[in-house]
Amino acid sequence: MTSLSAEILAADAAEPITSAGNAQLGIAVLAGIAVIVLLITRFKLHAFLALTIGSLALGAFAGAPLADTITSFTAGLGATVAGVGVLIALGAILGKLLADSGGADQIVDTILAKASGRSMPWAMVLIASVIGLPLFFEVGIVLLIPVVLLVAKRGNYSLMRIGIPALAGLSVMHGLIPPHPGPLVAIDAVGANLGVTLALGLLVAVPTVIIAGPVFSRFAARWVDIPAPEKMIPVRPSEELEKRPGFGVTVATVLLPVVLMLVKALVDIVVDDPSNGVQKVTDVIGSPLIALLAAVMVGMFTLGRAAGFSKERLSSTVEKSLAPIAGILLIVGAGGGFKQTLIDIGVGRMILDFSKDWSIPALLLAWLIAVAIRLATGSATVATISAAGLVAPLADGMSTGEVSLLVLAIGAGSLFFSHVNDAGFWLVKEYFGMNVGQTVKTWSVMETIISVVGIAFVLLLSLVL
Repeated sequence: MTSLSAEILAADAAEPITSAGNAQLGIAVLAGIAVIVLLITRFKLHAFLALTIGSLALGAFAGAPLADTITSFTAGLGATVAGVGVLIALGAILGKLLADSGGADQIVDTILAKASGRSMPWAMVLIASVIGLPLFFEVGIVLLIPVVLLVAKRGNYSLMRIGIPALAGLSVMHGLIPPHPGPLVAIDAVGANLGVTLALGLLVAVPTVIIAGPVFSRFAARWVDIPAPEKMIPVRPSEELEKRPGFGVTVATVLLPVVLMLVKALVDIVVDDPSNGVQKVTDVIGSPLIALLAAVMVGMFTLGRAAGFSKERLSSTVEKSLAPIAGILLIVGAGGGFKQTLIDIGVGRMILDFSKDWSIPALLLAWLIAVAIRLATGSATVATISAAGLVAPLADGMSTGEVSLLVLAIGAGSLFFSHVNDAGFWLVKEYFGMNVGQTVKTWSVMETIISVVGIAFVLLLSLVL
């Protein structure tokens, strides 16, 4: 921990903060978050700059020396980027290989060839969930929207009946399943086990995506019955390729890091002996860095070379995949700086005192905080980062499973009711050719269902764990 607000920290170490101290910190936190919200929503400032300025404002409102605030912010930024930066980069490379090689289109076409009629919404959920594992949400939308529009048009399906399941699959993966940036940052912030979080995340994700996808799409199709807009059907990425990778090898490549991380989590639970040779091996190959790196290296052959990519084309694909994530890395890093500033001024003790006085379960508190920040900023990633920083102290004394559920509670809260301050809202609106009211009745309600159902299943799992 850095030297930020030495007086507050000294008091925190010696005895609980007084009510006056809690009041001052509470006001500082609200003011700091208000600065971030105002800069993002009113002044349209980039989230990286907003989080940076908000962190400095937070320290100032808490009465901390500026030099110590800067030290806390930069330390948190560096630690966060060091923890998740490489993983985000590897995920971006794998996603780019999947898209450019035609592997994503191969998955789509194969599944659609097997599906028809009532099974089509379920096929769209499956497609979005598999493709959504390595892809960022915005990339997944751009990749899948052409498929959704083509299927709706050619099969004469309701656009919402096909589109909502696809969007639900992408959104659930984005909010609950690593290696997406939000869950990765939350895992790093609260010290959760990635493999266990991934396993529990899948348990929560499956029923959540079913309810928010195929089930809700029945109602969404009645509320908003619109045709697929002709002008929004673009050319698919693989149409320029002479060949593309096979279905089986593509799916195996995408699922490789997930399988490796799940194997590590399973061995850790079953064997539970750090000196055991098998556990030593799985600890290495199942670590997020090695698992994703292995998938990228395998993908260069199973995806890139299978599509006929030359060495130069592979190098170009990797290079192009990294440029778009610069902004994401900066936002994630600044969020880590904001988190560290929150911790260092003593907000952790304040949150602990608050949760005890109000008798709010830690998981529900984490969800509510993420919901509030999501509604204010419109960013799921900012909501996840900020909420994780606020509730990180609650993880002390929790079991491995409980800490993972804390991550999932934050992730579920970060998806609540996307509206006009969320870039995803406008992306979906424009691609589907809807007006604002129609987008709220479909996309916004779907996001809320994911959030509420997600926290419900997290709380159910907490009863077992």
